[in-house]
Amino acid sequence: MEYLYLLQQALIWIITIYWAYQIVVSFCSLIKLKDKKLLIEKEHKFMAVVPAHNEETVIRNLVESLVAQEYPKELYDIYVIADNCTDATAEIAKEAGAKVLKRFDEANKTKGHALNWFIKQKIEENADYDAMCVFDADNIVDKNFLKNMNKKLCQGEEVVQGYRDIKNPTDSWIASGYAIFYWMMHRFYHLARYNLGLSPLLNGTGFMVKFDLLKPHGWQTITLTEDIEYSLINIAQGRKLGWAVDAIVYDEQPVTFKASWSQRSRWTVGHLQCMKEYTKDLIKGVKDHKTLMNFDGALYLFGIPMMILTFALLGVNTLLYLGAEMTFADLLGNYARYLIATFILPILTGVGIMALEKKPIKPMLTGILMYPVFMGSWIVINIKCLIKPNTKWEKIEHVRDINIKEVSTN
Repeated sequence: MEYLYLLQQALIWIITIYWAYQIVVSFCSLIKLKDKKLLIEKEHKFMAVVPAHNEETVIRNLVESLVAQEYPKELYDIYVIADNCTDATAEIAKEAGAKVLKRFDEANKTKGHALNWFIKQKIEENADYDAMCVFDADNIVDKNFLKNMNKKLCQGEEVVQGYRDIKNPTDSWIASGYAIFYWMMHRFYHLARYNLGLSPLLNGTGFMVKFDLLKPHGWQTITLTEDIEYSLINIAQGRKLGWAVDAIVYDEQPVTFKASWSQRSRWTVGHLQCMKEYTKDLIKGVKDHKTLMNFDGALYLFGIPMMILTFALLGVNTLLYLGAEMTFADLLGNYARYLIATFILPILTGVGIMALEKKPIKPMLTGILMYPVFMGSWIVINIKCLIKPNTKWEKIEHVRDINIKEVSTN
């Protein structure tokens, strides 16, 4: 019982310090900082790259939103990688104004493989681009996206994540759950860290990478979450990522629990793969660079271990109760503390983040009330993936035919 009590106290301290750190960092999102100075004044040349697999329903709206960018037309090209497509994606994209490259490789279908295949070609051509912006086929892009990313390049930033908004937040409680989660991450994770001088992370789509960074090795990723992987590679090397709140891209989210389960399972497996592949590099980065940015980047991987430690703490509390070292009231109090954090605080957080982001609350009421279920199901997904990970890539169907004018007026 004495060892169990010591273990309980150690777990309480570890979990408390971890979450206290996250909360303190999150408050830095409320700080209003001066904009960075321009190091140069230049209009850079971009390639907008879209890996797409059977996306005929949504590809036109994306390409048209890119064609409509308020940026010199001669300074950017739109490339659609028709990746193992069996539908009209290539034809529709070309008709809408994109340059289309067809790729067929059944063994390597993922977005990371498609990007590496494309970038290798541009490196071999010695293409005269300054940066690459990556989008998903279901996106639609704000007209000022490239202009604002150009500003980031002029400020000396090399890898920058744009603001990933949602184009269908009220389609279902699942889509609403995603929207609240992303709005929360944008402010309390990415913006908070950017304000504090730490590093945000790439977020799947709507990001920019300076072409010179890609030239030595291309896009070499091996996990199911190539965005997080590329972020961690850069952080381990001491490179801080940027955040562009005014470079906006709208993304379609799943509307069914089944599709959401599949997608979030892939994210969890990718997270576990990154833990396996990059924990050592990130710890080495902390040792080599000795910055809080590197420490914070390494700490990102600790989300799932903290979940495991929390379950371990609840188990230890139960054993202490069974050993008559804790009253039933104390046991219930300990359980309630973590149940409230998991199922009640998310509702308050959801309302708070929507107020901060100036999002209408009324259309999202069902999503707010169901948000604890959305986040609670993620715990189940994490447990399932720890026991039986599925490393097979599964496509998420995109069906919302929404153009940029419709989103802008909502």
